Amino acid sequence: MNTLSSRWRVHQTNIRRYENMLKTQLSDQERQFVETRLAEERIAISVLEFLDTPANSSRNEQPLAR
Repeated sequence: MNTLSSRWRVHQTNIRRYENMLKTQLSDQERQFVETRLAEERIAISVLEFLDTPANSSRNEQPLAR
């Protein structure tokens, strides 16, 4: 398992957790906090996917397991 795949899975887990939190009753401040974290996790996934493109991948890295 490579580092990018491991990081991708961690971010996906966090995204699912934050999405589930948004289904609960939250204060406006809590909701804003969770939405911000969710956006950050989605950006992190986008960065990892960008890094996984052939032009940016090292020869030893395997593609991300999606």
